[in-house]
Amino acid sequence: MDQLSGRVLIVDDDPVQRRLLEEAAKRFGYRVTTATNGQEAVRLMSGPDGAEIDLMVLDLVMPELDGMGVITRLRENRITVPIIVQTAHAGIETAVNAIRAGAQDFVVKPVSPERLEISLRNCMKVSALEGEITRLKKRSTGTFSFDDIVTRSEAMERVLRIGRRAANSQIPILIEGESGVGKELIARAIQGTSDRRSRPFVTVNCGAIPEHLVESILFGHEKGAFTGAVDKHVGKFQEAHGGTLFLDEVGELPLDIQVRLLRAIQEGEVDPIGSRRPVKVDFRLISATNRRLIDLVKEGRFREDLYYRLNVFPVWLPPLRDRLEDVPDLVRHFLARFAAEEGKPQVASVAPDAMALLQAYTWPGNIRQLENAVFRAVVLCDGDHLAVEDFPQIAAAVSQGGALQPPVRQHYLPASQPRDQASQAASPAAVPLGKPGREECGEETPADRGDGDAHPHPEQAFENREAPFGFIRSLNDEGHVHTLTAMEEEMIRVAIDHYRGRMTEVARRLGIGRSTLYRKLKEYGLEEDANQDAAE
Repeated sequence: MDQLSGRVLIVDDDPVQRRLLEEAAKRFGYRVTTATNGQEAVRLMSGPDGAEIDLMVLDLVMPELDGMGVITRLRENRITVPIIVQTAHAGIETAVNAIRAGAQDFVVKPVSPERLEISLRNCMKVSALEGEITRLKKRSTGTFSFDDIVTRSEAMERVLRIGRRAANSQIPILIEGESGVGKELIARAIQGTSDRRSRPFVTVNCGAIPEHLVESILFGHEKGAFTGAVDKHVGKFQEAHGGTLFLDEVGELPLDIQVRLLRAIQEGEVDPIGSRRPVKVDFRLISATNRRLIDLVKEGRFREDLYYRLNVFPVWLPPLRDRLEDVPDLVRHFLARFAAEEGKPQVASVAPDAMALLQAYTWPGNIRQLENAVFRAVVLCDGDHLAVEDFPQIAAAVSQGGALQPPVRQHYLPASQPRDQASQAASPAAVPLGKPGREECGEETPADRGDGDAHPHPEQAFENREAPFGFIRSLNDEGHVHTLTAMEEEMIRVAIDHYRGRMTEVARRLGIGRSTLYRKLKEYGLEEDANQDAAE
């Protein structure tokens, strides 16, 4: 059985036929949504859930709004979801009219499971390939936007919301994340959503340039400026004039180049080697790094003043292991592209056990590793779908413990509580949270030293000074215990602040799922606070 893991909308006013189609599609590995009439289908596709639908199976004969009317409405609203139409009345004229109206395929009731499976598979494959072609065209023309990014993850949706805000200004952006998470893709989406769309997008991999050529490549040089400079060279800053300059792995720049980069940002001009006067440049700067720049600053390998110039609007991309719900869609898009490139159109889907394998792996190389794994699998594949044996390296890694492990929950004790009292509750008036106890860091506690007052009352401990970060009072101003709801809301606030808005880490440390966390953010009205913390 094959699986594309796409979502199919089945629209039919006949409950028996609708149920049969639903069961068949689920058996083929698809997720299914149903609608009982044309009006409901149009409302669903025009709403926020419409973006989740990958394919529609549409009955042509329905009361009120028929199938042809649905197609017309969707195309008028520029909704281009692939459509398979079905009717009990076979005829070449009906089929031609449906295809002309915008349908991709045509089946006659009662459709056999085999015919339905082929039609679903082919339409899904064509849709994925068309999507890949569209994305590639947009990348080449500088019009790639956040709507073109393949994701169903709540964590990534939050990144996209933050990115859209940043795109509307000229603020310098620093994109942080592990190698292979798609930092350049986010940079291109910011460019394609901004008023600099269709302008130059110049990428510089700062870690791949030989040190003696960095200055020339970035800032350019005049003819005869040094030995070997037989022609004038325009630097990357000038190439990006009017558009966006993307500095990937900016932490790899030498210190002397960092000084010149700082001046270019501050003054909006560069000094090509050998030039008598500076050159004015107009560019939007987006930087990216897979390392913590603040650590490089502490080590003296990155200028502090430049760090604060670049880190005006930080955007953190979660690793693929924290958004595994994106794996099926990413695999589908990579499969469509590589099957076409390798001349293997028959490879159209992924077996369920193979998809389960891919979602069980930790993906240390993130999306780039997944892309390469699918590419290799397509080359190895001899059948019409990717199977577990087409991913030998991934299967070996998972069998050796490379699968996802449940997060280890760490319970920190208050600073004054000895380790042998871990099972005892903290002081009834306060619960210190978020910071490790001093014994966790190897420090002596009052109890270890034999001090008489090892457990001072919280009100005495914090008298005449501000309570430490993470201290949450369990009593209100009237002396009554806070409600559990209030405590939960405050706990989430502390976690968001402590982990700088990294929602995957917040959910992990709170011991809840990300979907639960996002639901609670909405319940308590904390979404705006979370967005602000992530942007700082």
